[in-house]
Amino acid sequence: MSKRKHFFPIATALLAGIRKYNAHTFKDDLIAGLIVSLIALPLAMALAIAVGLPPQHGLYTAIVAGIAAALLGGSMTQVSGPTAAFVVIVAPIISDLGLHGIVWCQIIAGIMLVALGTARLGKLITYVPYPVTMGFTAGIGVVIGTLALNDFFGLGIAQLKGDYIEKVITIARHFPELKLPELAIGAVTLAAIAFFGKITDKIPSPVIGIALGTLLAWIFSHNGIAIDTLGTRFSYETAEGLKHGIPPYPPVFHLPTFAHDQLFSIPGYAEFKKLLGPSMVIAALAALESLLSATVADSMAGTRHNPNAELNGIGIANVLSGLASGIPATGAIARTSVNIHAGAKTPLASAIHALFILIYVLTLSPFINHIPMAALAALLLSVAWRMSHAGQFIRTIRIAPHSDVAVLVGCFGLTVFIDMVAGVTAGMILATLLFMKRISESTTSHITSKQTGYEEFHGQKLPAHVMIYHINGPLFFGTVEHALDQAEMIGSDVKKLIIDLARVPLIDMTGMVAMKDFLNAVAHDGRTVIVCGKKQVTDRIMRKIEGHRMEKSIHVMSSIDHALAEISK
Repeated sequence: MSKRKHFFPIATALLAGIRKYNAHTFKDDLIAGLIVSLIALPLAMALAIAVGLPPQHGLYTAIVAGIAAALLGGSMTQVSGPTAAFVVIVAPIISDLGLHGIVWCQIIAGIMLVALGTARLGKLITYVPYPVTMGFTAGIGVVIGTLALNDFFGLGIAQLKGDYIEKVITIARHFPELKLPELAIGAVTLAAIAFFGKITDKIPSPVIGIALGTLLAWIFSHNGIAIDTLGTRFSYETAEGLKHGIPPYPPVFHLPTFAHDQLFSIPGYAEFKKLLGPSMVIAALAALESLLSATVADSMAGTRHNPNAELNGIGIANVLSGLASGIPATGAIARTSVNIHAGAKTPLASAIHALFILIYVLTLSPFINHIPMAALAALLLSVAWRMSHAGQFIRTIRIAPHSDVAVLVGCFGLTVFIDMVAGVTAGMILATLLFMKRISESTTSHITSKQTGYEEFHGQKLPAHVMIYHINGPLFFGTVEHALDQAEMIGSDVKKLIIDLARVPLIDMTGMVAMKDFLNAVAHDGRTVIVCGKKQVTDRIMRKIEGHRMEKSIHVMSSIDHALAEISK
C-alpha cells in the first residue's frame, strides 16, 4: 500500500499556500483578513444572540474556529465560523440542554467530522441534490428573518417559543408595541447594507450599515431616548461585580463534564444518548455547508480544495470551539466570498481575520457595547434575504421538472414549519425515491425472435426456436420488475434462450436474486440458456446459482455473436 493512502489529510491548503509565501502575499492576506473581520465581528455576535446565547460565544467561535479550520483545512480561501444555517438547529438544543449541551454536541460532532475525513468520505457530500440544498437554505432564511423581526421592531419579546406559526402569532400580537426609534435604527442599517452594497465594494456594506445604525442610536441616547444595545442587554460577572456588555477577555479552553448516570453507573451515559442525535445533525450540516462553501470558493478563486482535509479541519475546529464555549462552526459562503474579493491568497487570511476579532474583543469592547440590537437584527435580515435566494427559488419552480419542484417545496416547507432535520430528511428520501423511479424507467427490455417480428440481430436471421432477451440499464432493487416484465413472452417453443446483459452496467443483490428466479423459471425441459454480458455482472449471477440444479443448463459467453455462432454449429 502506498504512503499516500496512509496519509492523514490535514492542513493541505496551508502547506500548499506557504510554499511560495512572500511579503506581497502577506499584504494581500492581511488586507483581506482585516476586511472580513469587520463583517464577521457583528455577524458572530448576532448569530450567538439568535441562538439564545450572549454575543461573546459567537466571537469565541469566530476566533477559535476561524484559526483552526483555516490552518488545518483543505480550502485555500475558505472562512469558517458561526453561520446562519445553524441557528434553527442550535437554538432548540440550547433551549433544551443549555450551553453545556451545545458544547458537548460540538465536541461529538467534531469527532464525527474527523472520522468522515479520515475515512475519505468528503466526496459523498456532492450527492446531496440541489433542490434539497436550496430548499432547506431558503427555509432557514425565512426562519432567521422571522426571528430577527423582534429586535428589528423593538418588540421586547423575551423569548420566542413554540413552532414557526406560534412565533409569527406572538410577533403579530406584540406588533402594536413596536418602538419607532428601534425601527428607525434597523431601517437605516438595512437600507445602508442594501444601498452601499450596490455602489461600492471598497468598504463592506454591513460595516457601513452597523456604523450608521450605531451613530443613530448614539444620537437617540444623547437625546434621552432609551435604545436597546449590547451594553444594556448583556452582562458578565467579574471579581469586581457585574459589568455590562461583552467581556474583554480571550476565549478560555476547558473540558465540560458529563453528568453521572445512576442507573448504569457510567458517567454521562444517559446524557450522551440525548446528545448523539443533535450531534449527528450538527456534523452533517457542518460537512455539507463547509464543502459547498469550499466548492463555491473554488469556482470564484480558481482553486481546488481537498474535501477530506476540509472535513478534518472543520471537525477539529468544532472540537476546539466547544472547548472554548463557542457555538458550532462551518464554512461561511458570504465571508468566504468577501475574502476572495478582498484579495486573499492563502488560508492565513482567514486566520488573520480571527486574530483581528480577538484584538477587537480585547481592546474595543467598550465601543462594541454601543452597537444597537436593532442594527444587528437588520444584519440578520440581510443575511436571511441572501440565504433565501428568492430569485433562484422562484426560477427553479418555473423551469425545473415537477419532481424537483416537489422536493424543493417539500424541503422548504418542512424546514420552516417543523425543523431543518425534518426538511432535509424528507427531501433526501423524496429525492432518492424520485431518482430510483427515473432510473427504473431508464432500464428497459425487449425481445428479438421470430415470434415478435423482430428476428434479425446484426443482419443475422434467428432460427424459430431461438430468442434473445435484451436488458438495457442497471439491475437493482428499483429496476428488476421493469427489466423482467416481458418474461411471459418466452414461449415453450423456444429451445435456445440468450440473455443479453451487455448493457447492464451493474447488478445488486436484489438483481442477482431476481435473475436467479428468472433463470430458474426459463431453464427447464432441455432448454439451453446462454448469458452474455460484462464479466463482473455475469460472474455475480453465476455465483448466485452455483450448486443449483439449473446450473448445468446455463452457459456464459462474452457476446451474443459468440452465442449465435455456438448455436448454429
